[in-house]
Amino acid sequence: MDSGSSRNLENTVNRVHPDQLIPKINTSKKMSTLANQPSILEMSQEFKKSCGEKQVEITAERIKMAKSIKEKQSNDLEKVAFKRKAENEEKPAAKKEAKITELDSTLVTMPLPHIPLKNIMDVEVKLVYIDEEDVNYEFVESFMSTGIRPMCRAAEIVDPLHVPNVSFLPQIDKWLQVALKDASSCYRQKKYAVAAGQFRTALELCSKGAALGKPFEASAEDISSVASFIETKLVTCYLRMRKPDLALNHAHRSIVLNPAYFRNHLRQATVFRCLERYSEAARSAMIADYMFWLCGGSEQCISKLIKLYWQAMIEEAITRAESFSVMYTPFATKIRADKIEKVREVFTKTHPAYVEYIYTDLQGLHVLPQTVDWSSFPPQQYLLTLGFKNKEDGKFLEKLSSRKLPTFTEHKTPFGLLTKEDTVRHMETMGKRILPILDFIRSTQLNGSFHGCSGVMEKLQYASLLSGLQRVKEQSQVINQAMAELATIPYLQDISQQEAELLQSLMADAMDTLEGRRNDKERVWNTIQKVGRIEDFLYQLEDSFLKTKKLRTARRQKTKLKRLQTVQQS
Repeated sequence: MDSGSSRNLENTVNRVHPDQLIPKINTSKKMSTLANQPSILEMSQEFKKSCGEKQVEITAERIKMAKSIKEKQSNDLEKVAFKRKAENEEKPAAKKEAKITELDSTLVTMPLPHIPLKNIMDVEVKLVYIDEEDVNYEFVESFMSTGIRPMCRAAEIVDPLHVPNVSFLPQIDKWLQVALKDASSCYRQKKYAVAAGQFRTALELCSKGAALGKPFEASAEDISSVASFIETKLVTCYLRMRKPDLALNHAHRSIVLNPAYFRNHLRQATVFRCLERYSEAARSAMIADYMFWLCGGSEQCISKLIKLYWQAMIEEAITRAESFSVMYTPFATKIRADKIEKVREVFTKTHPAYVEYIYTDLQGLHVLPQTVDWSSFPPQQYLLTLGFKNKEDGKFLEKLSSRKLPTFTEHKTPFGLLTKEDTVRHMETMGKRILPILDFIRSTQLNGSFHGCSGVMEKLQYASLLSGLQRVKEQSQVINQAMAELATIPYLQDISQQEAELLQSLMADAMDTLEGRRNDKERVWNTIQKVGRIEDFLYQLEDSFLKTKKLRTARRQKTKLKRLQTVQQS
């Protein structure tokens, strides 16, 4: 991003927030970017059952819907690319070397900019804590009269600047509408506890079928958009009450009900920020920005504010990380082994305190908010390098990323039942050492491999450990978060038929677990974990066999050499 575009970003933010402070440069050396230019910037069981079953049923439809959205955007991008190509042919050809960032060029290590808390709060006031005077819903028919093209049924409430044609909207149930208006009135009067109670009442009405005026004629997506709206209102109420722990599950469920609406992801990011889970907040903000573009958002000032929030969360996550340090290296060509070695050499010089184990992520490409442009495909790509103080963390991450189906398999007895002490130890390892690293990796990785190092499977396996220790509340939060991520995956990447079937199985098992249902079959993620243990056991046997074979060969050669020496001496 050149200096001109940097000034444009600052001017745009200043127009939206006249009192915004200019970001100061952070002197922390925990993170560096290799570049040639500086960088800127509790729901009722009845509702879970009725609504959850619908979500499992429409998963396949949403996969098809996400494909159609991306195909539409792809066609638009092709037209833009053709136009740009025609324009470029009329201009003198510039040297390609000037456009491509090469590792062989002079690299400058830049500190990450510090974004003041006031700026973050301004973004939240503008994009998260919005309250509409009228309860209008973005059903599919309303988009014909708005400036946003969501390409899907499951959007949510209309922005104040985009008023829908109300004649096309499905009729909201009158009793539910009264409850929502009363709750919104209390919210505007800053009676957040009373408003939350009324929104919970509205949620119960919705769970009993009182979502739309003609429930038997309503589509599942329209009902989901109403329920998602209520969930988001509960999120904002609890955030205003400074109870982000109560808002967490509602934020997750709003995404499960409506994964295509960008504000749901941004609200989830705000909840994570309040809980000081900055890596997860960064990923939610990244997805919010991508969803805004994917569903036709055209207001650049909104996108830039989301990117500012995303940048701030990354900075906070890196600053607070103690066990690892990070470096992003821009590239435009295929990464070769010698280039990776050069990157590691630079990392060693830049971060000498984090060289016990250096890991380079080759599973997926990374993007940074100050350079990303979703309409320009592919956006500027970065290679992520992590350095660890603890060698075991890096080794386990390397091992995990090389698996087709990720699983935590550090068991002394591969096929034995875990004792309570082992379960506690594994939970501590997963929750405090492994998952935080995976969450950070995914904070700049939009569409990595669904299987390898996806982070979702590990969370579900972590939930099984919590279940074994009877930590029901934490288990519920982890599973709800995993479901939100699973519901979003089809919009972020193309998935095969096999992956789609796995996704539906995971969603169904996760919902069964939340509802306390038990069956004879194991959960999908536990079955995957068993497969991982078997693979580990086979690899250990192979390593043991190869080591033994090597020792035997060495002994034979040594014996043969001694015999030759004896014959020569005689």
